[in-house]
Amino acid sequence: MYRTLLVVALSSIFGLSYAADNTADSYDSGASQPYSAPATKKSKRNKVKQPTRSNKVKVAPPKVVDAPDTTDAADSTDGADVADSPEFAAPKSSKFTLASEDIAPNSTIPQIFESDSFGCTGDNSSPELHWSGAPADTKSFAVTVYDPDAPSGSGWWHWVVYDLPADTDRLDPGVGTLNSSSLPGNAMQALSDFGVQAWGGTCPPQGDKPHRYIFTVHALNIEQLDVPNNATPAMVGYMIHANTLATASFTARYGRRK
Repeated sequence: MYRTLLVVALSSIFGLSYAADNTADSYDSGASQPYSAPATKKSKRNKVKQPTRSNKVKVAPPKVVDAPDTTDAADSTDGADVADSPEFAAPKSSKFTLASEDIAPNSTIPQIFESDSFGCTGDNSSPELHWSGAPADTKSFAVTVYDPDAPSGSGWWHWVVYDLPADTDRLDPGVGTLNSSSLPGNAMQALSDFGVQAWGGTCPPQGDKPHRYIFTVHALNIEQLDVPNNATPAMVGYMIHANTLATASFTARYGRRK
């Protein structure tokens, strides 16, 4: 009986020891082979190529183009600033010329042609004017005298004569009076900026720098302008420019001391 119990006990002890040894051997066997993670494939994505100095886009600086020379296209009128003059858009002819026996181009206008109003004390007489070389198809003429320096914001019209016959080549001195009967043919005088249909003499403000006075003769392609008798110089000027074939002009100056 005791022998049987001993055998059982020893069997139990040795059986547990064997299991433990097998467990340890199994653990040691696994530990001898270290764990390694499964290999992963490298991505074949295309890398973005960083720009290098040779790959940079070169931008050329803008090319500066010189403006065309328009000196000849905008020729001045005997020293006058044509941009300030209503005559600046009118065609000019080198053969068509205007002159005066009383006033030389770029000269000082004599006091006899000064106004007798607005505080001025001249004779308010119109000067002699003559012209030549007009286009062959001219049907009438107009004459204007304009001060671009007058402090009005729009200059000052001193004289506007229109419907001068095509064979006219001269205006005598002193013909610019009110209700003048000395003008050629059926010529008319428009209102000046003095408010009268006559010559209005020079009369710049005292102390001003001498003003420019632009004398112009316009060769027109019609015999008569379609304007009323009391038309303003602006209206007559519009119709003159709408029918101009060529112009000739000169500029003179006048100032008044304080």
